[in-house]
Amino acid sequence: MKQKLNIISIIPLLIFVAIFLGSGLYFDNFYSLPAPIIALFAVVIALFIYRAPLNEKIALFFKGAGDSNVLQMCVIALLAGAFASVAKASGSIDSIVNMGMYYISPQYFPVGIFVMASFLSFATGTSVGTIMTLSPIVFNLATESHSNTALIGASLLSGAMFGDNLSLISDTTIAATQSLGCKMSDKMKANAKIALPMALLSVIVLLFIGNPEAQTFTHSEAYHDFNIVLILPYIAVVIISLFGVNVFVSLFLGVLLSGVIGLSYGKFGFLDFTQHTYKGFMDMADIFFLYFIIGGLALLVEHFGGIQYLMNLIAKHIRSGASALLGMGFLVTVADVCVANNTVAILIVSKISKRISEQFNVPLRNAASVLDIFSCYAQGLIPYGAQVIGLYQFAHTMDYPQLVMYSVYLHLLLIGTLVYIYFSRKKAQTV
Repeated sequence: MKQKLNIISIIPLLIFVAIFLGSGLYFDNFYSLPAPIIALFAVVIALFIYRAPLNEKIALFFKGAGDSNVLQMCVIALLAGAFASVAKASGSIDSIVNMGMYYISPQYFPVGIFVMASFLSFATGTSVGTIMTLSPIVFNLATESHSNTALIGASLLSGAMFGDNLSLISDTTIAATQSLGCKMSDKMKANAKIALPMALLSVIVLLFIGNPEAQTFTHSEAYHDFNIVLILPYIAVVIISLFGVNVFVSLFLGVLLSGVIGLSYGKFGFLDFTQHTYKGFMDMADIFFLYFIIGGLALLVEHFGGIQYLMNLIAKHIRSGASALLGMGFLVTVADVCVANNTVAILIVSKISKRISEQFNVPLRNAASVLDIFSCYAQGLIPYGAQVIGLYQFAHTMDYPQLVMYSVYLHLLLIGTLVYIYFSRKKAQTV
């Protein structure tokens, strides 16, 4: 039984967001208070205030926690943790860091990381997979060069969200096009008109910003100590991903290849290999628990009308075709802030967005593009989203406000979209 739509429906989610943000600001560290504990507290509140049999509410929680999207993120996190752990033990990460420090000036690390992450995320369609794959290398480079960790993390985050938004095989692209009923190629063309110029502008901005805090150094012989063979696991993962192989398969093969190379070079024995793999799993325990609990909380809030209450509240203010795209963007942003999953956010608002598109004659390709962009912008910046949490698994002391500030591409993408919507309104008014 769904209860009447009112502000009470959204209280558990508001409590989670308030405690998460409040504790982060108070302690000057968004992860000082364990996020899974905050989420679990919000779930308990939901179980108390929603009017339904307890068994039904618990069943809904586990249905949400066991959602395929949630479990996919959990497994990606486990495999990425195992890959990072075994690659570190085999010497792969140290070799890549040494090679990067020897051949590339730290001043170009931010733009290089942005381009590399953009390429990989576009090829694989996954921002979480891109972040989990590249984070061990990226943050080791940041540490060795004394770079600003937030600047480096923001460059990786921005590049990862580029592909999440634009790639044809991204979950968000698939969700937006299939739920609205438009062709993926049409959506990509409309999306690319905004995303590609903003990506190019981001490269220019990052070149201008540089990496001012990085330590200047000469190409020391210490950094010349790298082995191409040890780098092969990461090369293999990237190449396999570019051929469209499932991210689970590519990460699993990366773990195996790192293990074989580590065994061949005598870096560890077979039992040590299993221990390093398991350690990688355990390193991702926090993120695994958070994904799991947030998935259950999101479904509880949605089922008992919390999301629909917000949707109805916002939809009332869409009066004409001039505000339709902006309204849809705001709808999906609110949904993403609530459920911390951009694919799910798009699915939640897709029905009402399609009705708005039909009512105000908005081309479906434009609606799909706007939904994808706004959801990716919100998902990339919320501190309890999978992407930011993934970054913090490898950079525990990263300054979150600086991370937001340096996420150049995401901000430019939003600005470009708002400009696009503005000129769409002007064009509509002249027709």
